[in-house]
Amino acid sequence: MTPRPKSSHEPTREPVVFVVEDDELVRGALSNLFQSVGLEVEVFGSASEMLQSKLPDVASCLVLDIRLPGLSGLDFQGELAKANIHIPVIFMTGHGDIPMTVRAMKGGAVDFLTKPFRDQDMLDAVMVAIERDRKRREAAKILANLQTHFETLTPREREILVLISSGLMNKQIAAELGIAEITVKIHRGHLMKKMGARSVADLVGMAETMRIRRTKP
Repeated sequence: MTPRPKSSHEPTREPVVFVVEDDELVRGALSNLFQSVGLEVEVFGSASEMLQSKLPDVASCLVLDIRLPGLSGLDFQGELAKANIHIPVIFMTGHGDIPMTVRAMKGGAVDFLTKPFRDQDMLDAVMVAIERDRKRREAAKILANLQTHFETLTPREREILVLISSGLMNKQIAAELGIAEITVKIHRGHLMKKMGARSVADLVGMAETMRIRRTKP
């Protein structure tokens, strides 16, 4: 069972910090800390509680205790990765060791804080994590938009896009496809309009973002 995103029809919300910590006093202290700087907070006593919740579709991060009842923090990090849920994680523990830290950071954790930690260290880590998630979401939105435009291209326009992105000129593309150069120009004009590209360089950048590359020389 994985966390479910909330409906996209809900009002836009500010960034959210999720806290998974079994100690009620620590949960309360962290909640007060984050709210004191204007952040929204959702707290859970275990990984399973968070797994059963609906997550808002906004920039967020997860402050996660390593040692939890049931599913451990490190195992929860793995489950989120398997479910393709990319919430940046900040681990906290009172019993950290080097192998544990290495595993957490290899799993993509933003930071690993040992209790007791300074409030400012936690806030700094959270701000870095939220900014990372915001950038990831923006990049994903741009890519999805490009993919939507790409789907409107004809097979020939897609062929020409691939050849343009590989650096070929109109004359070379015409020779490659066995068509007239003027036909290449017409197709290029259509695909640039469909993709919303302002220039060939812009179009090449879009192809790079979508990882469109020529598979043969």
